[in-house]
Amino acid sequence: MTQDYFEVDGGHVLSGTLHPQGAKNEALQVICATLLTPESVTITNIPDIQDVRKLLSLLKGLGVDIKNPSPNKYTFCAKDIELTYMHTPEFHQDARRIRGSVMLIGALLARFQQAFLPQPGGDKIGRRRLDTHFHGLEKLGAQFKYDPAGGHYYVETQQLVGTHILMDEISVTGTANVVMAAVLAKGTTTIYNAACEPYVQQLCRMLSSMGADIHGIGSNLLTIKGVEQLGGTHHTVLPDMIEIGSFIGLAAMTGSDITISNPHIEELGIIPSVFERMGIKLERQGDDLRVPPQPNYEIQTFIDGSIMTIYDSPWPGFTPDLMSIVLVVATQAKGSVLVHQKMFESRLFFVDKLIDMGAQIILCDPHRATVIGLDKRTQLRGISMSSPDIRAGVALLIAALSANGKSTIHNIHQIDRGYQNIDGRLRAIGAKIKRFSK
Repeated sequence: MTQDYFEVDGGHVLSGTLHPQGAKNEALQVICATLLTPESVTITNIPDIQDVRKLLSLLKGLGVDIKNPSPNKYTFCAKDIELTYMHTPEFHQDARRIRGSVMLIGALLARFQQAFLPQPGGDKIGRRRLDTHFHGLEKLGAQFKYDPAGGHYYVETQQLVGTHILMDEISVTGTANVVMAAVLAKGTTTIYNAACEPYVQQLCRMLSSMGADIHGIGSNLLTIKGVEQLGGTHHTVLPDMIEIGSFIGLAAMTGSDITISNPHIEELGIIPSVFERMGIKLERQGDDLRVPPQPNYEIQTFIDGSIMTIYDSPWPGFTPDLMSIVLVVATQAKGSVLVHQKMFESRLFFVDKLIDMGAQIILCDPHRATVIGLDKRTQLRGISMSSPDIRAGVALLIAALSANGKSTIHNIHQIDRGYQNIDGRLRAIGAKIKRFSK
């Protein structure tokens, strides 16, 4: 098996326009939702990334007719589903490779009264339990079995029935699974403490356009009146807010003039304001967002003068997927910041690579790191490193593009899982980055 890696010649100023890809996390949800109807569903702006390709392969194995009439546009028809595929070695192998496969459960259970899934994989960023998913499905009337030896989940039901569900944690994929199950359940379901990220909102809007009866979209209280069947629809995936935040960080670190095309600013929540607190200037130009070149940027302090703390929390708080980017950006800022990664305990472990590059970071514990900015007085230096997960991988790529000298980044399949042709798109605005296989 070949292993791709990047060679990056850092320290170059970039200039141009970047077009954000479709949102990875939304795409995985709405693709799974196509299993809820035998009618045709067309989805545009689907990113061409590894996690999406693997999920498409799973759906094809289940018998979904998938057409790709143009780049990033797919038509799905789940009229004839072969449930026995769930018990094949091919399904087990592929489903384990992406965490997004867990959202097949809600759709399959709702329409076919059964679902089987091996324990899914994904990023190694800490414990990400699935209890919330199954507790919600059990509330709706599903029977759940877990085989600890094989790491398999099996759920079945005679009839899903609406009920009141209090989610024990604000889980995006857990909420998505329960919503997909509830839209075809008998009666009314209320989901309290539901995740309300734009990804979940988009899923609910798509389901509504298919005939689902969902109220409270955008809030943490969803009311769903079950319907007998859903129809087809057309849906467009939002731009990826994580990629947009990554591009903002890239512009700041490299002192570049970068315009982000049509990022749907109104859907970004507090993401722009968090980067502004890091001292980064942002200019709205019509539908676009421009990050002008800045020789320096200074981290704000709190009103009483104490050191800024940036932490992640469920939406509408700051997304955990951008904490790695914030940490990297802080290494070249003026001032200090405490980065508090509350939701996952292993996402900060990539800081040892940044320290090797010359960053001044104190890792306080698995959840907190204090960054003392270099104010661009000293550039980071290029090194050889490995990408531990999707988001840390892009953070390291940004660090390498800002560094003095050459860097090598291994294990870049992690980056490819979430970012479409990232090296090609960055080369188009002046980045010196090459992809190699060994």
